[in-house]
Amino acid sequence: MSKIVIIGAGAMGSAFALPCLDNDHDINIVGTHLENHFIDDFKKNEYLHPGLGSRIPKEINVFRFEKFDELLSSNVDLIVLGISSKGIDWVADQLSRLFKNKKLPKLLMLTKGLSIYNNNYELLVDKLERLLLEKGTKEINISAVGGPCLATGLANRVHSSVVIANKDIQVAKKIADMLNTNYYHTSYSDDINGVEVSAAIKNIFSMAVGAAKGLCSYNISDEVREKNYLNTASALIKQSIYEMEIFVEHLNGKKETVKGLAGLGDLYVSSGGGRNAKMGSYIGEGLTFSEAKKTKMEKVTVEGADLAKEIASKVKEDFDQKKLPLMLGMINAIVDDKKLVLDWESFR
Repeated sequence: MSKIVIIGAGAMGSAFALPCLDNDHDINIVGTHLENHFIDDFKKNEYLHPGLGSRIPKEINVFRFEKFDELLSSNVDLIVLGISSKGIDWVADQLSRLFKNKKLPKLLMLTKGLSIYNNNYELLVDKLERLLLEKGTKEINISAVGGPCLATGLANRVHSSVVIANKDIQVAKKIADMLNTNYYHTSYSDDINGVEVSAAIKNIFSMAVGAAKGLCSYNISDEVREKNYLNTASALIKQSIYEMEIFVEHLNGKKETVKGLAGLGDLYVSSGGGRNAKMGSYIGEGLTFSEAKKTKMEKVTVEGADLAKEIASKVKEDFDQKKLPLMLGMINAIVDDKKLVLDWESFR
């Protein structure tokens, strides 16, 4: 049995506790400073998680933020980060406060993302490591999870396959073995760049595939469109994988990773539904991003759109329209807030 602490009581962090529990680990969730009221309501409602639509087993220990220091200062084997990408700076502050000049337990990131730092791409695992080093934490070992695993499915113990990535393949294997169950199937990889880049940029391509129904033709009825758009979706998926391979290699990942769980697998799940695909469907119908956001998804976070805005300038600096026509088509539509136009002739 290992002691695992998940930071963040959101949908994915809470769902991730299930395979930990089913492996007989001592599993604890501690909320952030913003989640105290959520946790109080969660417990009053008999562990019914509103983000999952299901109950979390009471054998999983769930704590308010005031227990953060006590939990993390005990003998913890693995810290799992279930926070949003915007919480990376905050969690770096909290961990460095407790582990400055001490050995930090192994970290596993559920959070996905990519940002720009000093005009270079920076994965969230690299950002967290940089922040911890700057704050005096020296012994840092960060792994990441990639693959097609929606939180609601995991919370209901449906068969799901993921890949655990770490620069040290033995560390990745050890964590994968810790978490594997008869429904949560874990593999492992030392290509942490490939896994993390794929997991991040697939959100942009999920919007593109989500636009297929609107893009498939301009002169057919909605009924015919509904029955025949998969030809277009397949073409967009193929182009997405091709461009993801180019982008992953550009960021020192392995192109073969794109055709695995973290790339193709995650793209399939994300483009079949969810927030990015939904935004893509509105853009494909001819709405601009701002129109779709205001009238259809005003209070919904669209990770692919946020990422497009974050990396737009750098992508345009590094690639031309002929190299990444689909990615740049989506980025231009979102950043310039104009109708989506794809350069089909440049597709490979």
